[in-house]
Amino acid sequence: MKKKYLFPIILLVGLVMFNSCLNKSNKVAQENTNSYFNSSETGIQTGGVKMIAIETPKGKFNVWTKRVGNNPTIKVLLLNGGPGCTHEYFECLESFLPKEGIEFIYYDQLACGNSDNPKDTSLYDLDRYVEEVEQLRVALHLDKTNFYLLGHSWGGILAMQYALKYQHNLKGLIISNMMADCPKYGKYADEVLAKQMNPAVLDSIRTIEKKGDFKNPRYMQLLQANYYSQHICRLPQYPEPVNRSFTKMNNELYTIMQGPSEFGISGKLTNWDVSNELKNIHVPTLVIGATYDTMDPDYMKWMSTQIPKGQFLLCKNGSHMCMYDDQQTYMAGLIKFLKNTN
Repeated sequence: MKKKYLFPIILLVGLVMFNSCLNKSNKVAQENTNSYFNSSETGIQTGGVKMIAIETPKGKFNVWTKRVGNNPTIKVLLLNGGPGCTHEYFECLESFLPKEGIEFIYYDQLACGNSDNPKDTSLYDLDRYVEEVEQLRVALHLDKTNFYLLGHSWGGILAMQYALKYQHNLKGLIISNMMADCPKYGKYADEVLAKQMNPAVLDSIRTIEKKGDFKNPRYMQLLQANYYSQHICRLPQYPEPVNRSFTKMNNELYTIMQGPSEFGISGKLTNWDVSNELKNIHVPTLVIGATYDTMDPDYMKWMSTQIPKGQFLLCKNGSHMCMYDDQQTYMAGLIKFLKNTN
């Protein structure tokens, strides 16, 4: 064959092979997409929403869950913060996880959001919430082959406590923006973050606290302008899902467990400390901290070294809600962890 005909033939063969590979790749991608959006619901479709009955010391109640996507090996149950917030501030995950094929499950804890609220403060108990999560796990058919637990803030406390009792059911754990030692959390607020505030502002805040005048509008105004804007979410305006979640806060639950503000801790969780037990968590664990967080990022980095299979992600530009104010770092790190441990 003459050389002048050889190049066009090679080029043609290459184009055919390239198109064949592209078609196969597109077919696989389409199959993966179809699989991800396949519904496991039978009967009337509810968009993934499932009310789950749980047993408590005060009777049976229903909690709200919603599944997004379908992945048999990666199912992430989300534990929101507060205590008392709702699942809604996690909605930013919808912009990142579905295109990666990662299934996640929204969940409103009992007395929060769309779940039943028995209005019984005796149910505001960490150990009881751990059992609630375990009942959900069973009902949602989650197990060590697919079950990841992501806890943010108070949800991080709940996630750690759950892992210490039920880690044999977990595939992986994500502790987001929460220290394993509440006394040290309070100390960090007092000895580090408070000193960064204007002394006159801090004096006004402390005066109101000493009087127990937490319902004084001035108290939250001062905290919002001088503390929350620096350490809760550093964006000029809170994203709509964050505002929507915060406005639905169960303030009674929040105050009993956390105290009246995020400026330190003074509720039932004040003395909670599992720092010496972190060595007993043996599942792959990602600890996420942020430079401007209400939680000490150096302490959270230390936490990751105490967990045998721990690793640390620092959101350098973020605060407590770094899934928003350092979003790309947060999401890339979370996705990498989920895929690498799958």
